[in-house]
Amino acid sequence: MALYDLLAIGLVEKDNNGDSLYVWSYPSVTSDLQEKFLQRSNMATDSSPCIQFLYSQTSHLWYYIFTNQVQQPCQNLAKVRFVSLILITKDFQPEKYKALCELLLMSYLKSGDPIEILKLYLSVITKGSCASGNNSSFSVSDFSQRQAYAKADLRSVIESFAVETILIYTALMLKKHVVVYHPNIEELLHFMRSLPGLVWHRQDWSIVIPFITLDNQEVNLDLKGRSSYVAGFTDASIQNRTDLYDLMINLQSCEITVAPSAKESLALGKLHKEIAMFMVQCAGDVQLSNQQVIKEISDKTKELLNNIKAFSVPDEETGKPYITMELLQSRKMPKTTENFLYSLSVCEGMVKL
Repeated sequence: MALYDLLAIGLVEKDNNGDSLYVWSYPSVTSDLQEKFLQRSNMATDSSPCIQFLYSQTSHLWYYIFTNQVQQPCQNLAKVRFVSLILITKDFQPEKYKALCELLLMSYLKSGDPIEILKLYLSVITKGSCASGNNSSFSVSDFSQRQAYAKADLRSVIESFAVETILIYTALMLKKHVVVYHPNIEELLHFMRSLPGLVWHRQDWSIVIPFITLDNQEVNLDLKGRSSYVAGFTDASIQNRTDLYDLMINLQSCEITVAPSAKESLALGKLHKEIAMFMVQCAGDVQLSNQQVIKEISDKTKELLNNIKAFSVPDEETGKPYITMELLQSRKMPKTTENFLYSLSVCEGMVKL
């Protein structure tokens, strides 16, 4: 099973003087990407001089960075303190690419020769598997896209925000601009990968940019052109950038802020309260596994969408069901619910535009 989603590999070395260099890649990547990966490879935390595993999106491609300290004495990398291995891919699969990064990096630390890891890299692309000299192996068949999606930890999301989780759910259902803040990047990444699980029926993790900075070039490249996104920040000043969000989630303080421009579209009613209570009930049921919590919420969403379809009429030409505001108004429902269901119908492609 060849791995055609794998696009490029790169290496960054940080020497004993603290200087970093993008030393090798295959195939070559742009200078802008090299600079981004240099910055990401040099990120540190209060408890560690480096972040071992970091991933995010840029230009609609995923990148994964695995960093390890060089154990000295090391003849092949005598002046190097840290090495980061970068993979650029088309797909979201953190566990798969962490395993591959680790195997490739261990091979490089042992040999100090990029050609050795290139052989393994090409084997994965052409055969879907590789084996290194230290009895380590990697196979694409050990991983699946569904497994990666199912790692969404909805229970912890709901436990953190309780009934206010409905604001996150509503923003995702309506394809809004959502930003998340937490100073700890590991906690941020864990939370970010979970959020698309609230809209499981779409199976779309491309909306997530797990980590991004407020650098203008990054914002313009990876946020400004998107109609919807969920973007993660470790910079607290994101809270002041209401131009970048409809909904702001402060994961550190467990507070949610709705931007003034989005208050009307994210207004909540009785229907939202019912869904909120259902989610809290699911998260609190210790007999449900995390995957069962995902399924329960997904089934509730399908029920909601089926109820909308029950209000629809078939298109005269295509036969496809569609919704109009007039059809919803004829049901005499609360204005908040009416607006939510119509906006949701637009997002689900059930309105003729």
